[in-house]
Amino acid sequence: MLENFKMNNYCHCGSGASSRISNFVIRLAIIYTFEVAVAMSQSVMMVNDAQGGFVYKEFQDPERDRLLYGHFPPNFTWATATAAYQVEGAWDEDGKGPSIWDTYSHQDGRIYNNHNGDVACDSYHKINEDVEMLKSLNVTHYRFSISWPRVFPEGVPSMKNMNEKGMQYYQDLVNALIAANIEPMVTLYHWDLPQTFQDTGGWENDIVAVYFAQYADLCFKQLGDRVKLWITFNEPKVVASGYGGARKAPGLGHQSTGVYRVTHNILKAHAKAWHVYDDKYRKNQGGQVGITLNCDWAIPASESEADRDAADRALQFGLGWFAHPIFVGDYPDVMKKQVLEKSRAQGLTSSRLPIFNEDEINTIRGTADFLGLNHYTSQMIAHHNSELMPSSYSSDQDILGWHDENWPKCGVSWLRPVPWGIRQLLKWIKEEYGDPAVFITESGIAEKSDVEPMLNDTWRMQYYTAYINEVLKAYILDDVDVRGYTAWSLMDNFEWADGYLSRFGLHYVDFNDPARPRTPKASAEIFADIVRNNGFPNPQILSKSSKYLSKLSSYLLFP
Repeated sequence: MLENFKMNNYCHCGSGASSRISNFVIRLAIIYTFEVAVAMSQSVMMVNDAQGGFVYKEFQDPERDRLLYGHFPPNFTWATATAAYQVEGAWDEDGKGPSIWDTYSHQDGRIYNNHNGDVACDSYHKINEDVEMLKSLNVTHYRFSISWPRVFPEGVPSMKNMNEKGMQYYQDLVNALIAANIEPMVTLYHWDLPQTFQDTGGWENDIVAVYFAQYADLCFKQLGDRVKLWITFNEPKVVASGYGGARKAPGLGHQSTGVYRVTHNILKAHAKAWHVYDDKYRKNQGGQVGITLNCDWAIPASESEADRDAADRALQFGLGWFAHPIFVGDYPDVMKKQVLEKSRAQGLTSSRLPIFNEDEINTIRGTADFLGLNHYTSQMIAHHNSELMPSSYSSDQDILGWHDENWPKCGVSWLRPVPWGIRQLLKWIKEEYGDPAVFITESGIAEKSDVEPMLNDTWRMQYYTAYINEVLKAYILDDVDVRGYTAWSLMDNFEWADGYLSRFGLHYVDFNDPARPRTPKASAEIFADIVRNNGFPNPQILSKSSKYLSKLSSYLLFP
């Protein structure tokens, strides 16, 4: 049986070619056992096979969509995530300085119903409550971010400038997690740049990359004896969008060149921070440093060469924009070609995409111990000749993207559940970048409600069951080096331009109550069961009273 096979460890985690061969042999044994079991009984390997064994009625391809029984390796990372501005509150307490999101959300009309993160989930005052929620989910890790202006209110990092009370909050949080046997996974930058830096150009000013490395250095020094997983940046593509549009802070409109300058500097900042850790802390602290990128899976709208090329461009402009310089070296060729040709057609003598010199290429290449992947949905992609003006990152790609109207819907328009997309994206990353270690650092689904709690969230039960199972397929059947899955989010929180309207949490938060009480949604129990089982055990070997089996059968499977 497949569920009886477990990997002792990640065999190719620095142990050489022989262990990779061993890993491959074990996986062949798993697949062989899987095929034999299917031949013996059609119901052994797939959930509720007699009734179909599918999570979504919209997706019932027998070869693609059936749930697979099996387990992740024993050291698989299970986590939920939050971000400082979205949950902490205490926006001006204990010496914290303003961030660009404080400034942005205080401007009238920027956020739904003029919501802001001044109080948010009040996590700054609720460490113990948050840790209790984590314990109830059985997770091994908690991904959270450090607010740069909370620990360095003026931005410029030094021991002299450090806000002791702000740093003590993170010391206390890390200690509480470790006491609960939960490991911290810490993001250094989740969009809340100190406003003092934005006043001098923000991420368009390359001096910020130098300050970021100094900030990272001091965080490593203060917390690195207990934190073993560091993420430099969360979704730098979204950071850049705040310089190319009005929906994210700082809300600028420098479409033609701003986004490329920003990401150029972020890549240099990331590399500087990685080298600081590698040079000063790795030997004694023994941790890892990566980066988190967001990407939808791109599905060609047709079998035409033009649409297949367009889907590849979507991936290269989305993930490759950052992953290619880090894992291969320099920007993707197709991206350099597209932006240069567009720039020349617009009357420019050089590309709007900045150029790395050879030293910079070599400095950035190899600066990730793992890739963090935020993935929520997929898109249909077709080739489209975009207008030359106004110039923008979007029009540079010459694509159209949309959701198939037959896909399931949820509370936000940009997200349609397409479970098999995450498996396809993981396979693409393996092939494109030489099988890097991958942690899913965000994945989830939302409902919209700022009035009534929606606690019986079957849509979230479906989503996590299907998406996590597709990650399992990528691990077992495709030999992808995927090392963890992180649910977004631990609780409802401030969802950027949507304020408190869009809710991604496994726990409901009443934002109308000053105490910000948290209530588990029905999906919290399903997620906790999957974590407890470290995957998907065969219901035939479970007790008939199993909560996992009864809930799976009652809510999730369609004939």
